[in-house]
Amino acid sequence: MPEPKVRKFVTVVEEIRHEGGPVAETPLLRGAVLAVIENPFAGAYYEDIAGFMKDLEPLGLEMADRLIRSLGGHKASIQGYGKGAIVGQAGELEHGALWHVPGGYAMREALGDAKAIVPSTKKVGGPGARLDVPVTHINASYVRSHFDAMEVGVPDGPRANEIVLALVMTSGARIHARVGGLKAGDIKGEDGLR
Repeated sequence: MPEPKVRKFVTVVEEIRHEGGPVAETPLLRGAVLAVIENPFAGAYYEDIAGFMKDLEPLGLEMADRLIRSLGGHKASIQGYGKGAIVGQAGELEHGALWHVPGGYAMREALGDAKAIVPSTKKVGGPGARLDVPVTHINASYVRSHFDAMEVGVPDGPRANEIVLALVMTSGARIHARVGGLKAGDIKGEDGLR
């Protein structure tokens, strides 16, 4: 397959200071980078699509690097991540699944030794469709304080023959997280879960 054809990138960073309670000493940063790409499989059914995952790896790395820079440039400050895809209406949900490996690989590669599986979501939608991208801690999926999501979308995408690819990263726990569970400071780092 040829390399992905990118129409545009969109980067969004939220700085969250409070959620109705006291102002946090350090604001939570929650950021997303999205790439709107041409879907090479739009309009027809193709049995063999898996090779495109390898073609998406360089784009995934570029997106992960862009996102880390937009969140301050210090990969050690990133504590949460997630990924997602919105497939245009001439495509199929499976085309969004092509982002699982390259999106997760890219963030783990860019962040160093992240151990947790990168949570993901995908859907088929038209221009302006929104997607809630799930987020968990980068080293232990059971760290409850880092269960989060970021809503993402592109006003003019995806067009019918496009896919919107998304990566999300956060700098910490939800503001005012207080529902118990495994704490980030108690991660064992053995299996990506605890």
